[in-house]
Amino acid sequence: MVEAVNFLSGRFGPNTTANRAGMLLAGLVIALVFFGTGTRPAGAQDATLPGGVQVLFTPYLWLAGVHSTILTPIDRVPQVDSDVGAFQLLGHLNAVPFLGTIEIHDGPFSLYGGAIHLPVGTDITTRNVLFSGGNAGLIADAGTATLLYRVFDKPGQFDKPGQFDKPGQFADLGVGFRAWEFSTNVTLNPGILPGQSFNRSASWVDPLIAGRYHYDFGNGFGLTAYGDVGGFGVGAHSDWQLLGTIDYTATTWIDLHLGYRTLNFNYTASGGDLGFNVHMRGPVFAATFRF
Repeated sequence: MVEAVNFLSGRFGPNTTANRAGMLLAGLVIALVFFGTGTRPAGAQDATLPGGVQVLFTPYLWLAGVHSTILTPIDRVPQVDSDVGAFQLLGHLNAVPFLGTIEIHDGPFSLYGGAIHLPVGTDITTRNVLFSGGNAGLIADAGTATLLYRVFDKPGQFDKPGQFDKPGQFADLGVGFRAWEFSTNVTLNPGILPGQSFNRSASWVDPLIAGRYHYDFGNGFGLTAYGDVGGFGVGAHSDWQLLGTIDYTATTWIDLHLGYRTLNFNYTASGGDLGFNVHMRGPVFAATFRF
């Protein structure tokens, strides 16, 4: 990974603003290949690679409840509601989920990328009239990449090692995209009407506007808030998320995080016979490894 970053630094020449952005974009692709995904903003004591590049890898556990409304092509059941609570989610997983983020930071720029793979299933209640119940399987895959620029940076001042005399803070703004692939398998068991089933999938890409703020309280503790909003009808009608964490620097290379995240989108396919209105929210537990 170090050799790859050094190669990119030489390939793009002097550290101009445009060349830094190009180097970070290529570096994110290589990092995603190496790590699979990861994030946390750079703090005052973050480790750095040669040339000042910082890599922050964050696997995390997200105990999210999934609340969704699915539009179907079945005339008598045009809409299916699914609600899987946060503590029910583990029991409804159909396969192994994956969640993680990575950030590559150089100068005022940060490339922040992440991935989600969430396969869940749940039973459908139909009041046993037209159909005698059923089930729905939902798989959500998402990949996010944003280019952030540090618009405000006030480093903390130390009265002795590891303790802030004056807390530090910074703010980032940027743009990016989130790519989604969402599929569902709905089966309705026979009742008065014969059984029916359908499989549908959709994929799209949403442009995003993103922002982040970090504040150091001192003694290793901090607070981070991140949010993005997008879609704007380009892909989904709306696509947005909010994430807030309390951060603790356990060692010089590991940070721990406890927080809450909500991720939401509303999408309808061009034909109008398939749509997803999905809300995922719940507590987050994470650890950031700095390189």
